[in-house]
Amino acid sequence: MAPIAVGDTIPDGTLAHFDDDDQMQQVSVHSLAAGKKVVLFGVPGAFTPTCSMKHVPSFIEKSEELKSKGVEELLLISVNDPFVLKAWKKSYPETKNVKFLADGSATYTHALGLELDLAEKGLGVRSRRFALLVDNLKVVVANIEAGGEFTVSGADEILAAL
Repeated sequence: MAPIAVGDTIPDGTLAHFDDDDQMQQVSVHSLAAGKKVVLFGVPGAFTPTCSMKHVPSFIEKSEELKSKGVEELLLISVNDPFVLKAWKKSYPETKNVKFLADGSATYTHALGLELDLAEKGLGVRSRRFALLVDNLKVVVANIEAGGEFTVSGADEILAAL
């Protein structure tokens, strides 16, 4: 399947997260993104070095600036179970406006065409690192990394596109 690209409509799918009352919830991607400007960003895995020390912090640190430019939701997607994402979220002193969404079986990641097979490293199927700027379900910017790089999918690149 070809990766999602500029001009495409993002697929709908169901992801899991823990709400403010510590209850696991299932949420539709379209319910979070319809009629809004959102950033969907994906990482290969929770607690991995680049994801934890660079990619996610870039969106946490720039969340207010992104909001000031009209971004209503910052949606982090990782191919991990919701309990792992809950623990990962708690590892940050502040997550501001970033929602940590679990794609446990990589179903949504596959629908985006952004799966990454890391079985040789013992990690199974994961997500490529990416950041999508989406306006009312349409992809406006698709910053998709090659391999394990972190050069185009951070918050600064999305800000530059805004």
